[in-house]
Amino acid sequence: MAARPLSRMLRRLLRSSARSCSSGAPVTQPRPGESARAASEELSRRRQFLREHAAPFSAFLTDTFGRQHSYLRISLTEKCNLRCQYCMPEEGVPLTPKANLLTTEEILTLARLFVKEGVDKIRLTGGEPLIRPDVVDIVAQLQRLEGLRTIGVTTNGINLARLLPQLQKAGLSAINISLDTLVPAKFEFIVRRKGFHKVMEGIHKAIELGYNPVKVNCVVMRGLNEDELLDFAALTEGLPLDVRFIEYMPFDGNKWNFKKMVSYKEMLDTVRQQWPELEKLPEEESSTAKAFKIPGFQGQISFITSMSEHFCGTCNRLRITADGNLKVCLFGNSEVSLRDHLRAGASEQELLRIIGAAVGRKKRQHAGMFSISQMKNRPMILIELFLMFHDSPPGNPSISSWDPLHVQGLRPRMSFSSQMATLWKGYRVPQTPPLAQQRLGSGSFQRHYTSHADSDANSKCLSPGSWAPAAPSGPQLTSEQLTHVNSEGRAAMVDVGRKPDTERVAVASAVVLLGPVAFKLVQQNQLKKGDALVVAQLAGVQAAKVTSQLIPLCHHVALSHIQVQLELDSTHHAVKIQASCRARGPTGVEMEALTSAAVAALTLYDMCKAVSREIVLEEIKLISKTGGQRGDFHRA
Repeated sequence: MAARPLSRMLRRLLRSSARSCSSGAPVTQPRPGESARAASEELSRRRQFLREHAAPFSAFLTDTFGRQHSYLRISLTEKCNLRCQYCMPEEGVPLTPKANLLTTEEILTLARLFVKEGVDKIRLTGGEPLIRPDVVDIVAQLQRLEGLRTIGVTTNGINLARLLPQLQKAGLSAINISLDTLVPAKFEFIVRRKGFHKVMEGIHKAIELGYNPVKVNCVVMRGLNEDELLDFAALTEGLPLDVRFIEYMPFDGNKWNFKKMVSYKEMLDTVRQQWPELEKLPEEESSTAKAFKIPGFQGQISFITSMSEHFCGTCNRLRITADGNLKVCLFGNSEVSLRDHLRAGASEQELLRIIGAAVGRKKRQHAGMFSISQMKNRPMILIELFLMFHDSPPGNPSISSWDPLHVQGLRPRMSFSSQMATLWKGYRVPQTPPLAQQRLGSGSFQRHYTSHADSDANSKCLSPGSWAPAAPSGPQLTSEQLTHVNSEGRAAMVDVGRKPDTERVAVASAVVLLGPVAFKLVQQNQLKKGDALVVAQLAGVQAAKVTSQLIPLCHHVALSHIQVQLELDSTHHAVKIQASCRARGPTGVEMEALTSAAVAALTLYDMCKAVSREIVLEEIKLISKTGGQRGDFHRA
């Protein structure tokens, strides 16, 4: 590891002059009497030396697909002074208590840790990051981190003109400004607030202070602002802007509708009709944007193909939410609390193991536009303001998100949209299920685990942590006679040889009441036997695979997907388990799901029995099943 301090020293040398105000690489100023060419050659030699002697990238920030995560987005606040329609529900969102948000010192501690492991770009987001009182100080503290090359901010621009001179002096090197319309009245309609002229003032202040390019983010929505594409592109003629058109993305509360989305190709065709000579620019490594330039124009335009074309394969981004949760994917719903581990006194090495485990669980790509809209996720305002995504073909429309088990006394953290529109003609998509509890009880610490036994990107991922009553669906066909008996009344295996193969999905649940002592140890991962949640999760996956060996008359089923989820309920000192199994074949997978949930519950009992014998296993039951001749079932 001796090479890492050396590489940091070299990076510092490369930044020996003041940090550049452009979003590109820092520039070394020539010494007095030295030609610009000589300085450029010296800079090239230094960079080449750095490349040859740099330490291997951190294993903790490298996922199983070889992606190296060198870009960290940190949300400074959940609050915002606007109410953008695509970002926040009109009624707002319940905010996390201030005591549960990251402090300035915690933000800097985590930033130092990530930069030490190889992160060289940090972007500050929100909410609206510029409403945080100490944002200038945070930038100044980040600027001192060796190895950090770029400090950026994504802002709505309302406070930008006032704060930018201080931010630039502190070390801010890149700016993204959100602006979805050039019409003041339409601006007020989209963001539900006044402020258009303040945003424009902020853009011009950034240009005046030498930022190049100034990135302008425009979320394009059909029927609202797609008619302004050419007006936005025309801005780049005389201004050093990178106008970035972003496909409309689904988040809880923004009433996403496929029909509102204007695809990248449609936008590109519109611009090309006006400027046929439009040139494609080379794509930077790990870039989320497809960049183009109109010959003779000072700036450029870009397209963020969040919904229609992927860039998951080169994703190098990680996110830390304002309440301290690490998200490895913007559209993923699995999070791990770094804040709670920090406050529990975790060492740097322990934090790295937690971060490395989360990065290691990152999927090859997200679920695709026709599945994302049904997945539970935070409203965008509670994550940050943009970007990352990939498209995959729609999954089987017959497999819907299930309505989960409701546990009385749990308080939802976030608001949600009550329904979503039909996504495309010929497919009926069910209503979006209520948002699951992100936090179980006020200020409680949630450890949440989701397992996938396959990496099929087109599979319907079960919404982790969803718990609400289910409703009957489809024909409820039942039999008044047992099927596992022969004509003589003796036990017999059912012959399924002539039954047609269909897609089968089953979901089962269980609840383990641990009691306060065992619950606290599980919550804080302090059991002597090890991490009870991880062990139980793995046991549930294994149990589903060997169900036919445990239940005598069960057929062996080749499962295509297994998912086991465990969620802590601090109000009841309980662990809620939900298991899902899927296969294509002549027989259902209810027993696999039930066995998975039951064995996961038994494993938790085994892990905790040395602490308490008062543990209770209850409510092992089938939640839903789809496929088969007897129709679908959803527990009422």
